[in-house]
Amino acid sequence: MSVYSSTLQPDPSLSSAATPIILARNVGKTYRSGKLEVPALRDVNFAITPGEFVAIVGPSGSGKSTLFYILGGLTGATTGSVLIDGIDFATLTDAERTKTRRAKIGFIFQRFNLLPTLSAMGNIEIAHDIANLGSAAKRELDRPLLEHLTEMLGIQGRLEHRPNELSGGEQQRVAIARALINRPAIVLADEPTGNLDTKNSDAVLKMLRQSSRDLKQTVLMITHNPEAAQIADRILHMRDGEITHIETVQR
Repeated sequence: MSVYSSTLQPDPSLSSAATPIILARNVGKTYRSGKLEVPALRDVNFAITPGEFVAIVGPSGSGKSTLFYILGGLTGATTGSVLIDGIDFATLTDAERTKTRRAKIGFIFQRFNLLPTLSAMGNIEIAHDIANLGSAAKRELDRPLLEHLTEMLGIQGRLEHRPNELSGGEQQRVAIARALINRPAIVLADEPTGNLDTKNSDAVLKMLRQSSRDLKQTVLMITHNPEAAQIADRILHMRDGEITHIETVQR
């Protein structure tokens, strides 16, 4: 069952003293082509507390993907600001933004984005290697975490297989392990079940929920599927570049 809330504040069931890990303030994004201006986001405001699982739902063209790329530091906002764990990406150089993104954010995409020439294990390891780029203190691969993730995701016996030898569900599970292997504070998932059948979709959603609880991570999931969104703590509904209302999911 769900109830509606007009507030833009963090989930009150979580610690009220917690500083938002994601804070969007009056975020706007306008794309320009010659003299034509197309607004993709209009005055978007919300706060997400550490440990929350939040879904963003809306039809195609509602601004979900644009917001996703801004939150991930992959593109900048035209107006307003986004603070990620207290850091405003707009104030950083490209190099600083890349370093911060590697340290704090894990990405999961609809199309998996696995490297076809690498095994499942290689795809997970390369995420760890990239996170270490430019770091003075190199971190070893967290083997206990790797074992936990591969067991939870059911891919222990598939790690030596390349992506074309894996089913769509298995590829997405590898992509999840890749996103989580560096213990990011935030996981951004863009339509993570968009290319999966119902059975695999349900399994992936449950795994995302379990991983957020096990690793105490904040998960922000973009989806066009209202049913998939019900696994979240809160749902931000978007239309025409705006958040129309926020739904708090009660179980």
